[in-house]
Amino acid sequence: MAGSLTADTVDLLPYLPYLLQDFWELGSDPLAMVKILQEREGLEKGARVLDLACGKGAVAVRVAEKLQLHVKGIDLISEFIEYAKGKAEEHGVDELCEFIVGDINEAVCNEIDYDAVILGGVGDVLGDPAQTLAKLKETIKVGGYILIDECYLSENASQADMQWDNYEYLTKQQWEALFKDAGLGLIAETSGDELGGGENLSPDEGLAAIRRRAGELSAQQPNKKPMFDAYVESQRSEYEDIDNNLVGVVWLLQK
Repeated sequence: MAGSLTADTVDLLPYLPYLLQDFWELGSDPLAMVKILQEREGLEKGARVLDLACGKGAVAVRVAEKLQLHVKGIDLISEFIEYAKGKAEEHGVDELCEFIVGDINEAVCNEIDYDAVILGGVGDVLGDPAQTLAKLKETIKVGGYILIDECYLSENASQADMQWDNYEYLTKQQWEALFKDAGLGLIAETSGDELGGGENLSPDEGLAAIRRRAGELSAQQPNKKPMFDAYVESQRSEYEDIDNNLVGVVWLLQK
């Protein structure tokens, strides 16, 4: 669940495909997404789903494969999009999946009338939580769904406890108040031990893979070693926070 796509500097973005080459699932749990979308009114075969910051397409491919929905995935990193296309073909859903390179901040202004929109593991790319919800709401029909993969502060934790403090986490109650203010109904949620049923690496395996790839890049470009080391540390901190201070959750909201 760690936000592997979070980068402290734009300079790191070109190196993310290398750093994350051992992952298919980048943050979100595809099987949890599929499970929570099953049998929802208006999401019958052929419905249209928008997957923002789709990464390598793990969620989009699984949703298309398991539910026979049409999914459009958008991500800024072209290498991820090419990988997603290959995975869609491998799983036999290339006719149901469309993957394009794009900025999701532009996409939320141009993409409309979807039956559902998915946003997973990208932090505050679309603004603060209230702004994010408002933008997502504009991409779907009345009665449409918003699927969000997030983390909230555990009962005894506070922002001061966070090792990685580049993102302000809310409590579950604060999130629920935002849903109400945005005019969104909370239809379902999956959290904690119910997550983690996908094909991703375990936290220890994931961190070891990122550390190994960062070491390889540092050997190739010693002048950039501090940037790669900082990324590894940010990932270690996020994994630690998830273990100790945060609850991972997938929320299904309805407009």
